[in-house]
Amino acid sequence: QVQLVESGGGLVQAGGSLRLSCAASERTFSSYYISWFRQAPGKEREFVARITRSGVGTYYTGSVKGRFTISRDNAKNTVYLRMNSLKPEDTAVYYCAADLLGAVNREGQDYWGQGTQVTVSS
Repeated sequence: QVQLVESGGGLVQAGGSLRLSCAASERTFSSYYISWFRQAPGKEREFVARITRSGVGTYYTGSVKGRFTISRDNAKNTVYLRMNSLKPEDTAVYYCAADLLGAVNREGQDYWGQGTQVTVSS
C-alpha cells in the first residue's frame, strides 16, 4: 500500500509560480511511475504529467508543456511539479498518483493522494 500526500498548493496570480510536492510512504517508491492529474470544478480529472521510475523520462499534456516541470528525488520519496507562467485555466485540485506500468490514464493508476488546491487569479 502506497500512501501519497500532496502539498504546496495555494492561491497565486496569473503568471506566477508554484511547486507542488508528492510525498510517498512506501520505501519501494522508486518502483513506481508517478503522475500528476488535475480536476477543475465540473470537469473530469485529466492527466498533467508523468515521470519514469528513474526520473529520466518525463511526459506532459500539451497545455502545460514548456510551463510545468515534473521531477523526483527517490532518496526523499518525493515527486515535484514545478508550475510556471500559471494561467486561470490551471485552477484545479491537483492529485499525484502511482502505478507500476507507466499508465497515463486515470484507470491505470494504483494509488492516489488526497489532492491539493491550486487557484490562479486573473
